Amino acid sequence: MNMTRKLMISSALLAVLPGLALAQEAASGEAAAHTQFILTSVLFLLGGALVFWMAAGFAMLEAGLVRSKNVTMQLTKNIALFSIAAVMYWLAGYGIMYPADWLIEGWLGPFFAVTSLDPAGVAAESVDVGYASGASDFFFQLMFCATTASIVSGTLAERIKLWPFLAFVVVLTGFIYPIEASWQWGGGWLSEAGFSDFAGSTLVHAAGGFAALAGALILGPRIGKYKDGRTVPMPGSNLTLATLGTFILWLGWFGFNGGSQLAMGTISDVSDVARIFANTNMAAASGAIVAMIMTQVMFKKVDLTMTLNGALAGLVSITAEPLAPSLFQSLIIGGIGGAIVVFMVPLLDKLKIDDVVGAIPVHLVAGFWGTFIVAWTNADASFGTQIMGFLAIGIFVFVVSFIVFSIIKATIGLRVSEEEEVNGLDMAELGMEAYPEFTNG
Repeated sequence: MNMTRKLMISSALLAVLPGLALAQEAASGEAAAHTQFILTSVLFLLGGALVFWMAAGFAMLEAGLVRSKNVTMQLTKNIALFSIAAVMYWLAGYGIMYPADWLIEGWLGPFFAVTSLDPAGVAAESVDVGYASGASDFFFQLMFCATTASIVSGTLAERIKLWPFLAFVVVLTGFIYPIEASWQWGGGWLSEAGFSDFAGSTLVHAAGGFAALAGALILGPRIGKYKDGRTVPMPGSNLTLATLGTFILWLGWFGFNGGSQLAMGTISDVSDVARIFANTNMAAASGAIVAMIMTQVMFKKVDLTMTLNGALAGLVSITAEPLAPSLFQSLIIGGIGGAIVVFMVPLLDKLKIDDVVGAIPVHLVAGFWGTFIVAWTNADASFGTQIMGFLAIGIFVFVVSFIVFSIIKATIGLRVSEEEEVNGLDMAELGMEAYPEFTNG
């Protein structure tokens, strides 16, 4: 090749190279955006699957903590409430919680804005590559809605009718939870006010606790629970199942909190998800340890049910802010959550509020603690705003739930008869037993 031809080729390459460099830079930017979209969608799907597994945890926990004559009822309620939540969140909840247009700006989204998915085989230019697929987001958010209903189920066990309970679940999952959650996660007035609740200590857990409290007050305690000024213990049927349920919930919480990072497309995001996992685990462990130590000191023996609920209270406590704390701060936050359970369970009994599984101390009271203490580790939050947000959501959920339960009680009835309660809801409501080989307990 002669020198003249070499110079011509070199000149042509020099002219083309800037264009190639720009094309390569554009391609790498597009690929990075696609990667972010893909990884965040995967985070939502895997995180949502873990939170779905929490439904099994609630079912096992409740099945273990109720008496054997009511186990089938609790299992039925748990699979039914999840299924109802799935339909109601599609039909009404998601549109209310993440409104395209507010009915009342910052307060109320549109009713029955039925959710639709992205088209099959959707092209990259037709989606928001800076976030995630619409279906993955819907799937992930649905699991939080169902969790709220699961919290109510355990508190009201052993005396509530099946269909009236499920009627309440329709209202809770389709309307009550989405409305209050929209105030924060949907960009509503609480978000504008500076309230902070990373993964739902208030929006999910305390909300479920307030709904459970309303139901417990309307229903009243189980027959024989409070007699002659004392609390009569009613031990659960299977502490093995209760322990299994707690471990399942502990596992599912990694998806609950970790998925709430809402992004996994960068090194920073992945590092933050890992940090959330570690803090979540530390808080649960600390809650369990504190509950063990306190029951040993107070009652001279370790109480397994308190220990299990101590771990769950630790998890609830760290949920409002699992990213900002150090491991040591997470240990303190979770440990105080565990202590809350040990003090609150006897207090509820003194008030004659019958909470079969301890959901009100775990989810409502520890939810308040977790929400309040956000301002300790998150400089963008304030203690006053945290209290205000908790009270706003608590009052709304409690009042509306109380009204709904009261209407159900006055119309179709809420509680089974005395005879049915004594004999057990499994046979009275369902005609089948979980343990037919054994005598009812």
